[in-house]
Amino acid sequence: MADLLVSDKSVFGELTGEQIDIVEPATGAVLGSTRLASPDDVAEAVTRSVVAQPKWADTAPAERAEVLLRAAQLIHDHEDEFVRWGIRECGGIAGKTTHEVHSSRGELLAAAGLATEPYGQLLPAAGRMSYGRRIPFGAVGVITPWNFPLVLAMRAVAPALALGNSVLLKPDHQTSVYGGALIARLFEEAGLPPGLLEVLPGKADAGQALVADPRVPMISFTGSTRAGKIVAATAAGHVKKVSLELGGNNATIVLADADPDQASSVGAWGSFLHQGQICLTTGRHLVHRRIADAYLDRLTARAAALRVGDPAEADTQIGPIINATQLATVDRIVRASADAGASIRTGGTYQDLFYAPTVLAGVTPSMPAFTDEIFGPVAPVTIFDTEEEAIALANSTSYGLTASVITADPFRGWKLAERLRAGMVHVNDSTINDDPAVPFGGVGASGNGGRYGGQANWEEFTQWQWVTVRDTPPAYPF
Repeated sequence: MADLLVSDKSVFGELTGEQIDIVEPATGAVLGSTRLASPDDVAEAVTRSVVAQPKWADTAPAERAEVLLRAAQLIHDHEDEFVRWGIRECGGIAGKTTHEVHSSRGELLAAAGLATEPYGQLLPAAGRMSYGRRIPFGAVGVITPWNFPLVLAMRAVAPALALGNSVLLKPDHQTSVYGGALIARLFEEAGLPPGLLEVLPGKADAGQALVADPRVPMISFTGSTRAGKIVAATAAGHVKKVSLELGGNNATIVLADADPDQASSVGAWGSFLHQGQICLTTGRHLVHRRIADAYLDRLTARAAALRVGDPAEADTQIGPIINATQLATVDRIVRASADAGASIRTGGTYQDLFYAPTVLAGVTPSMPAFTDEIFGPVAPVTIFDTEEEAIALANSTSYGLTASVITADPFRGWKLAERLRAGMVHVNDSTINDDPAVPFGGVGASGNGGRYGGQANWEEFTQWQWVTVRDTPPAYPF
């Protein structure tokens, strides 16, 4: 079976922006090159998208669903190609990337079901028919990051298309193939008509042009809180809807009755999967004093045993940080916290872009390892004495994406979880959890309350329209 990208034409069309190399973070090898989208390219793509969308919205829902189902089959048939690019371009280990590809297929299957669901309701009225219906926005802009570029694109692209929108996808320039070119080819092969998915790999100028274009009434943005604030301000200036899924500084609370070995497994997975480069990563381990020593010992042993190296090798568990700038940020936070009194139990070192899994003990709320989103393989551990203290520590952040509680008493964990300020909470599981059918999103600095997944997609990618119909016009007083 030929790869999807084997073709004599560019999936991006004739882009006119900067030419860049596609670099493998694990080895520094140049995998290829691509042109980026310029603001002029974005404007031209919006024109095509706006022209194509009305016919797509009028297409029979079952036909829209069939395109998504064909795409789901194609991603299954070409799984090896997607995984290969995810490993090499993102630096993700095989297990992470395979899971991402499977989740992306799940997003396509779930979105296909949306297309044929009821989309409105009859409303009470006298002397006329009155109903509300959900209608597509039109052209939807989708801006995605580099860490999970395939699934974070698909969770917006798939439902937006299913519900009758056209989509302009701007993937991060560092993952323009895995998060862009492969998606473009996938939908082309699935039979999506031209103009309905414009893929525009680019930097901030392309994203700014997309958000500022008045013909794009809705923006879906996933990325840092800093960048999200800029997107929100620009969108507000054009009075358009924006859905923000931003950063996190997520806490796992380990209660005194938890099994330290089980809890440390949950904690290690939460902090070290994909080198901690996930918005859902466990950024703070809040552990009851009674079991803190045992938890730290086991977490440290797990971290020290992880194999760091090229993610293309099957037994690698920790791959590279995405770039040198991010690695420097991770190391700065670790060093500053150690200087402030935290103890480095293991790790705290790096070679090239590979940062050793790091466990910090004695972390206090004033240290950067507690206050900042690290986005690296670092597990900061903070001790508490009471549940009230644990709740206060967990909620002492502007972020509110996800949290978890580990306990031998699930009901106790559930009651505690209800007091946590987070968009998602998991009892006896990791902070890292996702599913195509759930309302995914955060609050506070983690997002503006928008949600992806399941029925929440109707709220994100369509808008209400109220319609009334009378037999004849009424006679008004004037």
